[in-house]
Amino acid sequence: METKHYTLGNNENNRLIKIIRILFGSTCIGIAGFWLIFNMKSITGPGSGWVTVLFLSFFGFYQIWAGMGKAERYIAVSDDTINLKKFIFLPAKAMKAADTQKIEFYPLKVTFILKTGKVIIIRFGTTYYESNEKVIDELSAYVSRNNIASQIIEENI
Repeated sequence: METKHYTLGNNENNRLIKIIRILFGSTCIGIAGFWLIFNMKSITGPGSGWVTVLFLSFFGFYQIWAGMGKAERYIAVSDDTINLKKFIFLPAKAMKAADTQKIEFYPLKVTFILKTGKVIIIRFGTTYYESNEKVIDELSAYVSRNNIASQIIEENI
């Protein structure tokens, strides 16, 4: 079986959007550098100027990172392995079927309980509901293929 790849969030992979993100990130870092160099005297104390520089720098770095395609959150399901990338700056985690004790399905999240006792949670948003259903359907098929215990939990709000 081939690996099925699902994004967990915005799936805009258009080349124009990537270029705009990189340009916007570069602009943010440039403005932060401008603030740092030309307004050094006004932000000598612990004021909001340093917060502005740090925010623009980190936001610009994130935009460049996303424009290069490295900020994608995804889940990839193959025969006996699930690769999960929940955080944009950390590498993907591989979970083998033999190491998984139970998978719990909630309306807006999926909980993986590993045999080591570790719990890994995927939280879904409400914006991309169609892709959430596809992920849950694929994980249900994965559970039945690999004989993993599962539970569907309904939450009442």
